[in-house]
Amino acid sequence: MGIVYDQAKLFMRKYPGSMVFRIKKHASVVERHLNPGEKVQFVFVGQKNSSPFDWFSSCTFAITDRRILIGRKRLFWGYFLSAITPDLYNDMQVYQGLIWGGVTIDTVKEEIVISNVSKKGLDEIETRISEFMMEEKKKYKSCN
Repeated sequence: MGIVYDQAKLFMRKYPGSMVFRIKKHASVVERHLNPGEKVQFVFVGQKNSSPFDWFSSCTFAITDRRILIGRKRLFWGYFLSAITPDLYNDMQVYQGLIWGGVTIDTVKEEIVISNVSKKGLDEIETRISEFMMEEKKKYKSCN
């Protein structure tokens, strides 16, 4: 298997309880769109939707050394891929519910809502996204 799938399985073992399905298929979408030389730093899984009751929007989220990739394989044909580059990133909000938690990433163009994530994994997800974005934003500010 690929690096994205292996890290997604590791996340699921470390933080069980996320409501996700078809991780291998979603990870293959992200792996297909990795650029040459791009290194995967962290992978987590969740639902890309705003409702904790919609369980059919599983995705794989990969933080690379250049961007955040969100891959979702459709059931029959095709897939969805979203990419968040540091110059488009605005803010992030983490919330924890009774069973699951979620993260909302605010970008210039849209809000990406990640739900049905294991409550135990929220701290690491927030830390990884925050550290990545702070480091990359420093590079963008020095270029301008």
